[in-house]
Amino acid sequence: MADPSTYRPKPGSIPTQPGVYRFRDKDGRVVYVGKAKNLRARLSSYFQDVAHLHPRTATMVMTAASVEWTVVATEVEALQLEYSWIKEYDPRFNVKYRDDKSYPWLAITMNEEFPRVMVGRGAKKKGVKYFGPYGHAWAIRETVDLLLRVFPMRSCSNGVFKRSAQIGRPCLLGYIDKCAAPCVGRVDAEEHRRIAEDFADFMGGRTEAFVKRIEREMYAASAVEDFERAARLRDDLGALNKALQKQAVVFGDGTDADVIALAEDPLEVAVQIFHVRSGRIRGQRGWVADRVEDIDTAGLVGEFLLQLYAGEEADSIPREILVPAMPEDARTFEQLLGETRGSKVSIRVPQRGDKRSLQETVAKNAAQSLALHKTRRASDLTVRNQALEEIQEALDLPSAPLRIECYDISNLQGTEVVASMVVFEDGLPRKSEYRRFVIRGVDGQNDVASMHEVITRRFRRMLDERLDSPELPGGEIDRDTDPFKDGGPMLVDPDTGRPRKFAYVPGLVVVDGGPPQVAAAQRALDELGIDDIPLCGLAKRLEEVWVPGEQDPVILPRSSEGLYLLQRIRDEAHRFAIAHHRSRRSKTMVESLLDDVPGLGEVRRKTLIKHFGSLRKLRAATIEQIAEVPGIGTRTATAIAEAVASTPRGASVNTATGEIEEH
Repeated sequence: MADPSTYRPKPGSIPTQPGVYRFRDKDGRVVYVGKAKNLRARLSSYFQDVAHLHPRTATMVMTAASVEWTVVATEVEALQLEYSWIKEYDPRFNVKYRDDKSYPWLAITMNEEFPRVMVGRGAKKKGVKYFGPYGHAWAIRETVDLLLRVFPMRSCSNGVFKRSAQIGRPCLLGYIDKCAAPCVGRVDAEEHRRIAEDFADFMGGRTEAFVKRIEREMYAASAVEDFERAARLRDDLGALNKALQKQAVVFGDGTDADVIALAEDPLEVAVQIFHVRSGRIRGQRGWVADRVEDIDTAGLVGEFLLQLYAGEEADSIPREILVPAMPEDARTFEQLLGETRGSKVSIRVPQRGDKRSLQETVAKNAAQSLALHKTRRASDLTVRNQALEEIQEALDLPSAPLRIECYDISNLQGTEVVASMVVFEDGLPRKSEYRRFVIRGVDGQNDVASMHEVITRRFRRMLDERLDSPELPGGEIDRDTDPFKDGGPMLVDPDTGRPRKFAYVPGLVVVDGGPPQVAAAQRALDELGIDDIPLCGLAKRLEEVWVPGEQDPVILPRSSEGLYLLQRIRDEAHRFAIAHHRSRRSKTMVESLLDDVPGLGEVRRKTLIKHFGSLRKLRAATIEQIAEVPGIGTRTATAIAEAVASTPRGASVNTATGEIEEH
């Protein structure tokens, strides 16, 4: 890798105007493209001490061997040039918002003499009207099949069209009135084009006029006793309504908008976009992209807007774009997209109402998409093996860590401190081995002391179980003969016949945190005399891997499967700890509410909490159901019901202050 100082331009040689810059590697390939309002200020930030740069940015500047720039007159021109260069060079360090699959479009070929409706994929062509994209091809084919009885335009291929014209006989659709059969001259080119334009107008959202027109014609036919025509129009009306039901109405004001949401983690970002036209959801797309740069949500939104809309045709750009965070140059984007569309384009973050609700729905879809992507990635055996091998190599372990345990601490202002232990074996979660700890020996919010306590308790329990084990008398740990090594057979408790909870020796212990947490965990192991269990910590901010006694962290590549596995384990430990913490807070809340109930002592209060489990279930219970709890009479049950009923719904107890808070 190159030293950035070897190709750093002289500060005075870099202009202060807006422009676009390119980093190239030693082979001349463009590895990164960016834009700036002030080229000198932006480029200077890349050439500071590499140790102060984000690891991903540091990797980029060390991969590059030269930098060049182009000055432009306006920020809009900078956006256009940046898009052109990203499209041309496909730089490896730019975020690439690419679909994970090809989405189907409904296309009407208005550039042909006899326009054709079809379902297609891939790049758009000029002169063709597109609708969508849609999640499934079968869904849009069903819609097309319904609409062809109302708008009988051509849907056949060019080969079928020419053959029918040669033999003078239409295809099956022409015989069943789902095609006006222009191939045999039933309608001329002008009339067929009108049918195609009506089809496009209906798909574009102008639906009410067609429905009302068919209703008028149906009633008129019925009035003159042309019941056959009235019946056909009734069926046409039913087909239109059925097609409309497939497109959910989300806004009553005919909104024309794209609703965008992101779900992020330090390595990847999932994107979801709903296309709303005339108040109806006309299409949906979603994909997962790698995070190559260290940029926040607003920066990711800016990259997304550039790659999604730059270079698109005017009819693909909506009047309104709803985003989760405003990009820094939102006004510039509005100007660029407005010039392309030919009218004003608004970019904003919805704050309330239906638009806010819809964006929350889109965000849920993005989160589910990211979770599904992670699940699919984790289920690949080859990828899991690669991840374990990368961890072994990065941490210089004697063997691949087939069993990894991760610990996390959760608390609220120093109250209800809990810890979680999650276990991954062969790269997959083993939930039956998960354990929870309530931290009791630590005062206040002290994650370091809490980590020391939980590691001490877990591994002291391991030593105690070994002392009781006939297989390993004396509790000594011999890595050559240890049956627990690397996930060996778990010993069974001779009294209960169940597997011992803490008997396994992990191949790697991971703690959530940096050097302080790692040092505390290592001190706990040293105090127990355990010196052969590898330990590391994963810091959230930069995803650095810290090992005991080292001043510098281990930096795994951004694309490393090993880093991805460590991140999954850490996130699972965090989720498990948070769930435990919330459960304890809920019980604390119930206890706080019941303190003043006359005749309800500590024993009966705990019995009540154990019976119902949560405030929501207790509030939903009747007096008779509460009275069924052992030791609770009707009078006490009535007092309990009054106490919980007086608490506002959606309220909780702040465990730090003991006060009830409304939400």
